[in-house]
Amino acid sequence: MCEDWIFFLTAKETELQYTIAQILRYKHESAQFVLLFLIQVLYKTGFMWYNIKDSMMQGGGGVRLDKMLSECGLASRKETARAVRAGQVTVNGVAAKRADMQVDPATDAVTFCGKPVCYRKYVYIMLNKPDGYVSATEDGRAPTVVELLPEEYRKMELFPCGRLDKHTLGLMLLTNDGQLSHRLLSPRHHVPKSYAFRVKFPLSEQDVTALEAGVDIGGYVTKPCTVSLSGEREGIISITEGKYHQIKLMMEAVHNQITYLERRTFGPLSLDPMLSRGEWRELTDGEITALSEQSSTTIL
Repeated sequence: MCEDWIFFLTAKETELQYTIAQILRYKHESAQFVLLFLIQVLYKTGFMWYNIKDSMMQGGGGVRLDKMLSECGLASRKETARAVRAGQVTVNGVAAKRADMQVDPATDAVTFCGKPVCYRKYVYIMLNKPDGYVSATEDGRAPTVVELLPEEYRKMELFPCGRLDKHTLGLMLLTNDGQLSHRLLSPRHHVPKSYAFRVKFPLSEQDVTALEAGVDIGGYVTKPCTVSLSGEREGIISITEGKYHQIKLMMEAVHNQITYLERRTFGPLSLDPMLSRGEWRELTDGEITALSEQSSTTIL
């Protein structure tokens, strides 16, 4: 049940926020109470509901027109409503009457401002994260990794799959696939991640042995990892966890200090050498398949 709850928080947060915003428009306290009680029930059972809805979609079910255009990055729900009123959205050659009408992406031909809509429910982005960006969708103090994407992708409500510290560089996955993201980040799956690092002081053989066996990072002993040195102060470290500031704390546990950290791999993905800092590309079909297979592997 706990995992279902976490998944629903990850995948459906924006829809829940939208629903709550609609509820708060009601001024009468008793109406708010009843509606908030209902949304609480839906929220707690949401994982099952959205699984059912996804199954219906796979079998040829429908999706709201405004949601479809939003997921394609073409327009927000409000923008879709305006376009519908202006006659700029058609379904099977007929002007749409309502922004919330049901359409079947598999069979219905939808156009937006005269151009055909190619529906993709999920998008997967590989980003080479630069220094100074935070792994979030919004932040009041620092730029976010999502801001590195064009506007049409930001409208797709992409979010980082996991996090890198503000000054950590390298491979980051951004997606709107909450279920896949949850599986990849679940401790049950032990998805391996490797990082190139540099430290302030030379690492001894004893330091490497301690790091690989597991060190105490403040009440928690890390799982076994591998460390391959390419010099006295640099190398590659591969871990299967993702604790907060984990590698930084691991080096501090052997009386050292990280001066450079770059993620090179995440599960089956390797950072594309053609991507400069701040650049991105969509994953290939093969990479998406490999990620899906990785997330289906459980290691006890």
